[in-house]
Amino acid sequence: MADIVLVHGTTQTAAGFAPLVAELRDRGHRALTVDVPSAAASTAEAYAGLLAAQLPADLDRPVVVAHSAAGLLLPSLARRLNARHQVWLAAAVGDYAGQRGFLTEVRQDPTAVVHEEWLGADPTGDPVLATYFLFHDANLAALRQALPTVSLCDLSAVYAEIPTVDPAAVPSTYVLPTGDRTLTPAWMAKVARERLHLKPVEIPGSHNFYAASPDTAAALISRAVVMDAVPARTSTSMSGSVITPYRSFRLATSLRGTSGVT
Repeated sequence: MADIVLVHGTTQTAAGFAPLVAELRDRGHRALTVDVPSAAASTAEAYAGLLAAQLPADLDRPVVVAHSAAGLLLPSLARRLNARHQVWLAAAVGDYAGQRGFLTEVRQDPTAVVHEEWLGADPTGDPVLATYFLFHDANLAALRQALPTVSLCDLSAVYAEIPTVDPAAVPSTYVLPTGDRTLTPAWMAKVARERLHLKPVEIPGSHNFYAASPDTAAALISRAVVMDAVPARTSTSMSGSVITPYRSFRLATSLRGTSGVT
């Protein structure tokens, strides 16, 4: 049905998307992952070039999905790939209108953006921290699959960068896991409304909820694909209640300490 590109955050490799990739392919999509190289570029635009180079030449107006800190790369990558839709999975959204870098925003009010417990935590070297912060909704089988994929990816240069691409330039879906222990749900809801101009889709789950519930994540991404292809109409939430006309809704489906982000 659609080409879907998945971009991992800074605490998990592309292998962490394996269950989600399988679910998307079962739904008929061509799901592709990219490896975000650690500390390989100093701007989101430069990263977009590195990631686009990993994708096939016949990519057709993909849906681009970013998790966590990869949200800072998403607008540039979506523009480069001529994306039809962006999906933000518990992702950081840069302050384009305010011309403020993400690191500056965090330093100005750390606990507005991230949970206090997350400040200074490094889940990439401690499976207990990884379970607590990233996968606390996962069962044992999902944990065994997810924990080996935990790895640090340094995007610190991008955290400091002032955004150069409007994140609202491409229609979006924002998926907000209400049990997130890294980014605060209040901040995610705020940036979805103010920077993407949409109402997020709230679901139960952890920051890396797609590891525990790949079927839910795949359903939300697939629904974004379908809704992006239909005319304006009244849309509904996952629970079925009417939210708002589709054109303004667009199916709205980290930060590690002060030195990093997920």
